[in-house]
Amino acid sequence: MRSGRIAWQEGTEKGELWNIHHLILYCAVDTRLWTAEGTEQVRQEKAEDIAKTLTNMNKKGDINDKQQAFIRRKQSTLARLDNPFPRPSKPFYQGQPHILVGVALGLDKPATVAVVDGLASKEITYRSVKQLLGDNYELLNKQRQLKQRQSHQRHKAQSGGRFNQFRDSQLGEYVDRLLAKAIIAFAQTYHAGSIVLPKLGDMRELVQSEVQARAEQKIPGYLEGQKKYAKQYRVSIHQWSYGRLIDNIKAQAAKLNLVVEECQQSIRGSPQEKAKEMAISAYRDRSISKT
Repeated sequence: MRSGRIAWQEGTEKGELWNIHHLILYCAVDTRLWTAEGTEQVRQEKAEDIAKTLTNMNKKGDINDKQQAFIRRKQSTLARLDNPFPRPSKPFYQGQPHILVGVALGLDKPATVAVVDGLASKEITYRSVKQLLGDNYELLNKQRQLKQRQSHQRHKAQSGGRFNQFRDSQLGEYVDRLLAKAIIAFAQTYHAGSIVLPKLGDMRELVQSEVQARAEQKIPGYLEGQKKYAKQYRVSIHQWSYGRLIDNIKAQAAKLNLVVEECQQSIRGSPQEKAKEMAISAYRDRSISKT
């Protein structure tokens, strides 16, 4: 375990206090240390850092007692690194470089993925957010309903000049983790070499474009009606925390040493088409950079 934190969470439900309020233990771990291969990777990284530190210390010439004690501690750490505890063997994941998984993000559908063969510039298969979450898909709808209630409560609090204490629940974070794990597992199934994500800075424009396109489709030729529909649609769907979802996908990919690439997501087309084009574009950019 790298670090730990104990947090106190106060509930808003009614009932016995010990059933409402909870102590939560948050732990951060380096999953590479769970296997012999990952441990060796960590060992090499730390050994290189210590070797550089010792080299720089020796270059200083005159070393006082405090610095000598520091050097001895580093040398002791270096010796311990050469004798790690035995761990089970699990070879690193090896994906095929020409197989990419494009992840298109959107307002109505938070994530849609496409597995693409970069060599043939052809899609292999797709997965919707419903297929990715499976039995947990209802949690996504529950999170949206919760955000609607919180938005309404925030609006009432702001209108009455009261302190705004309504925040996103941990359900959204949990759904993000489930979705990220499902995407990475899906990539493993097809031996993908990389995950292609949209650039976070483009999300505002992408969401606005999606809302506008939907409004034009529902109410063609009537601008005032489109504006009203767009406003209502945003309230009913709510913008997902794309940055948080992207961070979760990157964290899950890092556990497998799965490469993460970024590409501009198109503002036109279906979610499947957007995911496919992102993956193909990333492969082409990669090929061009090598020439």
